[in-house]
Amino acid sequence: MNHVKKVVREFSPFNLLFLTLSGIVNAFGVIVFLAPVKLYDSGISGTSMLISQETPSWCSLSLILILLNIPIFLLGLKAEGIRFTVYSIYTVIIYSLAAWVITDVLPIDVSIVSPLAGNDLFLCALFGGIISGCGSGMAIRFGGAIDGIDIVAVMFAKKIGISIGNFVMVYNVLLYVVCGIIIGSWILPLYSIVTYAVASKTIDFFVDGFDRSKAAFIITTKAEKVCKELSETFENGVTIIDAKGYYSGTERSMIYFVMNRFQVGKMKTLVHEIDPRAYIAINDVADIYPANLETDRPEKINQKELQKDFQEIEQSAAEE
Repeated sequence: MNHVKKVVREFSPFNLLFLTLSGIVNAFGVIVFLAPVKLYDSGISGTSMLISQETPSWCSLSLILILLNIPIFLLGLKAEGIRFTVYSIYTVIIYSLAAWVITDVLPIDVSIVSPLAGNDLFLCALFGGIISGCGSGMAIRFGGAIDGIDIVAVMFAKKIGISIGNFVMVYNVLLYVVCGIIIGSWILPLYSIVTYAVASKTIDFFVDGFDRSKAAFIITTKAEKVCKELSETFENGVTIIDAKGYYSGTERSMIYFVMNRFQVGKMKTLVHEIDPRAYIAINDVADIYPANLETDRPEKINQKELQKDFQEIEQSAAEE
């Protein structure tokens, strides 16, 4: 009983809400823009679209999506865990139901042309990719997935000696080649590649964030003064890390500092005013999360809270 309660507590209503939205958004992109003009999505979704076009009408896209995806997610249960598996199956079911509602319930004709983009293949490929990418990215962002191809990649990529990303790419290339052979034309598969590229980029935006923060690594001989100025100027957390030059063997301090992209110029000016010889390296940071994740959905923390955590850690170390 306690185990069941523990499993139930792992599921967040907040995540389920956005997974519901992701399934609906993905269905809208695929059914309203791609399916009417016979463009193909990527992964298992694209495979389902091809099968539904070549089978009797009772074998609908919604049914094939469920039949192909759910067994794949169940096979990946051991590797990905119960929460991811349940979230993903739930999202696929919502995607399938939304696709059925748009196709058979709503008074929208999606049988011949897109109701929004007509028969313009480029517009359908572009907006179909953007919208379906939003749905897929949202699903990943909130702990699930909307397509089983990633699970297939995890299971087989290492066995055949390629990366997961390359496995997915090879799968999609083969899918579009098969589509071209079956339908006897390469126009639709080529436009489908546009959809795949746009959707992939949109997913990256959702997963990594639209406006990444910046993390600066600053190596300086005047660490205390630089930290003081950074903390007072930006009111952000600053961390000092002991470092040592490989060739010179000189002991130095490295400062780790997170800021938004608008603060980068001011930060560089401030540091070089104090130490003109300071070395600064700047990287992108998608999100900042607390070190101890006790909830099922990590919450972002602001940099003042991060500074407080670092101060508590330093105080504990000093007491020891």
